[in-house]
Amino acid sequence: MTREDELIKRMEQGDQGAADELIKMFYPDILRYCLWHAPNRSLAEDAVQETFLKAIRYFDRYTHKGKFRSFLYQIAVNTCIDMQRKNRNPDISLEESEIEPSYTDPAFEAIRSDMVLRQIVSSLSKDQREIVLLRFGQDLTLREIAEVLHLPLRTVQSRLRSALKKLKAELGAAETGNAFHKETSGDREAQRNHARKEETRHEE
Repeated sequence: MTREDELIKRMEQGDQGAADELIKMFYPDILRYCLWHAPNRSLAEDAVQETFLKAIRYFDRYTHKGKFRSFLYQIAVNTCIDMQRKNRNPDISLEESEIEPSYTDPAFEAIRSDMVLRQIVSSLSKDQREIVLLRFGQDLTLREIAEVLHLPLRTVQSRLRSALKKLKAELGAAETGNAFHKETSGDREAQRNHARKEETRHEE
């Protein structure tokens, strides 16, 4: 029996301490997910609190089969959708959210990685972006993503493949562009050097 199984069993028996421990276990992951979708950290934390309140409120509808994480993410997805509708600002980047960690903070690298990932997926459609964020930002399996988004597994696989193919093409184009810029810059510098040499020779 896993720790999660044990806590769920205790919750079913009315143990409030188990509920608190379960919240503590999943809080960082759900907060990180909500930060993808919230305009600032304060609203993200509100969404997390609402997610866990709903999870406890609807716990009697949950049948534990080792999928409590998927159950939580389903609630978090709907909570974030509601939050975005209320705030009418669904696509705020992490750079604009109220996260100002110290550069020596151990969490800084993770936050910077989140910003990089958010920037990379910004060109994807909303459906593709959500799947990529859940897969690589939240480390959910494809089957868990299918359960969270209420999609067939094949649809998740297809959208992920399409998203990765698009990202690969865009990243390849960016690298080609950088290489071209570097090469042409080098050519222009060589031309300037040649011109200076010619000027010096004629002056002599």
